[in-house]
Amino acid sequence: MTKQISGKKAAPEWALALFAGLIWGSAAPAETPLSEIPVKDIDGKERMLGEFKGKAILIVNVASKCGYTSQYEGLEKLYQQHKGEGLVIAGFPCNQFFGQEPGSNEDIKAFCSERYGVSFPMFAKLDVKGPGQHPLFKALTGEGSPLPGKVSWNFNKFLVGPDGLYREHYLSGTEPDSEELISAIEAQLATLGD
Repeated sequence: MTKQISGKKAAPEWALALFAGLIWGSAAPAETPLSEIPVKDIDGKERMLGEFKGKAILIVNVASKCGYTSQYEGLEKLYQQHKGEGLVIAGFPCNQFFGQEPGSNEDIKAFCSERYGVSFPMFAKLDVKGPGQHPLFKALTGEGSPLPGKVSWNFNKFLVGPDGLYREHYLSGTEPDSEELISAIEAQLATLGD
């Protein structure tokens, strides 16, 4: 059973093992492993999350005209503090919550860079829910996920461990400098030496 504590959902252990196959392809599910799902970066270049194998990844759906937009500052600070230890923050703009990300990818890139000094990887705008839901977010939230359920708003955060296991889902209100998020990230980074 999945538990939810103060804005965070934690995956049950059986689901983590099952989901490992979806992340790095170590099992043989019918679905494409997360690491092999193509995504476009903010400049339109095809990428794969497999580039970050062996690192902790914090996937965040972002928007530039949201009440949580100031979290960009905290996300950048978190990235600067932990990127040398193996943390990657991956920002995925989305315009599905009251049109709070109306700009082009070029506009989004300029906004993030000029306003918040964002240096973590940013990706092309996509849909995180509905009929046009990107396969990445379908894998994170769909029936095959250890934490199924809809993305509730902008700035939901999905923590994937260096082992490829999907570990936690944090809701929008979880700030990047929150003790629970930092502790979970640091716990995942600590496994890199194992």
